[in-house]
This record gives sequence, C-alpha cells and structure tokens, in this order.
Amino acid sequence: QVQLVESGGGLVQAGGSLRLSCAASGRTFSMLTMGWFRQAPGEEREFVAAISRSGIITYYADSVKGRFTISRDNAKNTVYQQMNSLKPEDTAVYYCAADRDGEVAVNVRDYDYWGQGTQVTVSS
Repeated sequence: QVQLVESGGGLVQAGGSLRLSCAASGRTFSMLTMGWFRQAPGEEREFVAAISRSGIITYYADSVKGRFTISRDNAKNTVYQQMNSLKPEDTAVYYCAADRDGEVAVNVRDYDYWGQGTQVTVSS
C-alpha cells in the first residue's frame, strides 16, 4: 500500500507560479512511476505530467508543456510539480498518483494509488 499526500496548492494570479509537492510512504518510492493529474469542476480527471522511476524520463500534456516541470527526489520520497505562467484554465484539484508497473503512463486507469488532491485556483 502507498499513501500519497499533496501540498502546495492555493490561490494565485494569472502569470504566477506554484510548486506542488507529493510525499509518499508505504512502499519503496524509487520503484514507483509518479504522475500528476487534475480535475476541474464538471470535467473528467486529466493527465498533466509523469516521471519515471529514475527521474530521467518525463512526459507532459500539451496544455502544460513548457510551463510545468515534474521532478522527484527519491531520497525524500517526494515528487514535485513546478507550475509557471499559470492560466485561469489551470484551475483544478491536482492529484498525485503512483504506478507500480514502472512504465510512464498517461491514463487514470494505469495508476494504482492516489492522493486526496490539492486545490489550485488561478484568478484572471
């Protein structure tokens, strides 16, 4: 079992930045592929970014490419998401997810564990 706890959400003006963190426990963190997803009101949960076990491979949704950066610190059992140049359309609950299989994945169904989510609100 893996427990994931997100932090770092909040209210920011358009063009601003936030850094999300997700602390993991309960399983060897370095064996997990990690991802960030988001869900806006009335919308389906969508992929944002993913990072491989080693951190070498990253993958982003087109909507955030060039603005968001996913990273991980295996010594701290933590994955991060730096979000720059935020837009009102980035407003959503952001979820951290972990995949036991080790492959970088973009689908909700590929992930085995989920955090409780953290709200990000971008005002115009």
